[in-house]
Amino acid sequence: MYQPRPEHKFTFGLWTVGNIGRDPFGEAVRERLEPDYVVYRLAELGAYGVNLHDEDLIPRGTPPAEREAILRRFKKALQDTGLKVPMVTANLFSDPAFKDGALTSPDPWVRAYALKKSLETLDLGAELGAQIYVVWPGREGAEVDATGKAPRVWAWFREALDFMAEYAEEQGYNYRFALEPKPNEPRGDIYLPTVGSMLALIGTLKHPHRFGLNPEFAHETMAGLNFVHAVAQALEMGKLFHIDLNDQRMSRFDQDLRFGSENLKAAFFLVDLLEASGYDGPRHFDAHALRTEDEAGVWAFARGCMRTYLILKEKAQAFRADPEVKALLEAYYQADPEPLALLGAYSREKAQRLKQLELPEACRSRGYALEQLDQLAVEHLLGVRG
Repeated sequence: MYQPRPEHKFTFGLWTVGNIGRDPFGEAVRERLEPDYVVYRLAELGAYGVNLHDEDLIPRGTPPAEREAILRRFKKALQDTGLKVPMVTANLFSDPAFKDGALTSPDPWVRAYALKKSLETLDLGAELGAQIYVVWPGREGAEVDATGKAPRVWAWFREALDFMAEYAEEQGYNYRFALEPKPNEPRGDIYLPTVGSMLALIGTLKHPHRFGLNPEFAHETMAGLNFVHAVAQALEMGKLFHIDLNDQRMSRFDQDLRFGSENLKAAFFLVDLLEASGYDGPRHFDAHALRTEDEAGVWAFARGCMRTYLILKEKAQAFRADPEVKALLEAYYQADPEPLALLGAYSREKAQRLKQLELPEACRSRGYALEQLDQLAVEHLLGVRG
């Protein structure tokens, strides 16, 4: 019943299922998986596509002949399986040069190098058929503010984004750029920490229509924010270009846990929102198997992400079709024509009538039945309704 299929548009990154389990306190626990091998295995599981950083596919310093051989094998695996590469992004965080920023480094040589890597990744992605380019400013932040750098970084970052968009335009690449916010880690504070801050930046770019969001469940959750609300805002503004699904405990390091493994209720309402909204982009699992796992555990993790999404999709549909839920929602959204006539677009007449408005006393004593509605959601999640 919950078998993933390509039409579900589930994707994984080479860096997700390929995570080798290294952490700040311990060495790798798994061997590196070759990119073409990952493609074949994901296809067996029913995935739609595979995403990548430039260095996930072609490690930094790879000689040209070896680069071409890697690309040949990877393209053959894509052709054999039908998997897509919907999204690419540049690794602007691993190189020691990026220790104090990549696109916002105080050193113009480093900023130029970061831009060079970005353009090369745009070329690579176009060669692989990618339509989405994610920009994650993971090193664009600070631990100390004594430099006075903060007022300058917005211009540097904006300049780089405008440059990339105009390069893509000139090359005829049909990219949509998806900006990925995160509050902290690997920097103490990242300059563009939330969906709201990224949306504000987009309005200042030369080509705002090319830019949207790639919000991540773990990133907003780390800061104690409501990811469902953040995604709803991006959707309402037409800026949800891509999404990263995983799980996270609040106020912890970036855990990238299996989707639905911790915040099951939040995952339920997120799936409910995505499916009801008509969002037709990839459902990308930016997560990785626990460090306890061997390779078999990696594929169990990948299956689990997709299976949980499909289970939650079924439960969300059953919740919305529940007659008791429908009745509660019909009562929740009042549709009295008298106050509705005073809302909407401004007019002088409406303003005058609003000043004469007397709020019915029943509005002050009204109950909204949210306890009942929420309990029904919990019961659907627990499998006792449906």
